[in-house]
Amino acid sequence: MTFRHTIGCGLVIASPICAALAPAAADQEQGRRLAQFYCARCHAIDRVSPSPLRIAPPFRTLHERYPVEMLQEALAEGIITGHPTMPQFSFDADQVGDFMLFLKSLERGQAVR
Repeated sequence: MTFRHTIGCGLVIASPICAALAPAAADQEQGRRLAQFYCARCHAIDRVSPSPLRIAPPFRTLHERYPVEMLQEALAEGIITGHPTMPQFSFDADQVGDFMLFLKSLERGQAVR
């Protein structure tokens, strides 16, 4: 076996392992599904509807209030708000990325449906 062949075989074997260990790319559609599942009871998650709960801002306007990137840490550690109707919850790292990509798409007007 040549050195080149040995290295090539090692790369073929290691590639799937490295791919499995690499963080998955953020998925905007998965972020929308998370918003639908966890948030749509109170917040509007699309670009036109009002929020079902009046005090809950529509997600499409969050970027007008503050940079949505500020939510990243809170989503990972657990969101706690000043009003009692908002449940406390937290997302895992992949979910945070997906959710942030979805929120950013609303900011740009490019949300998937």
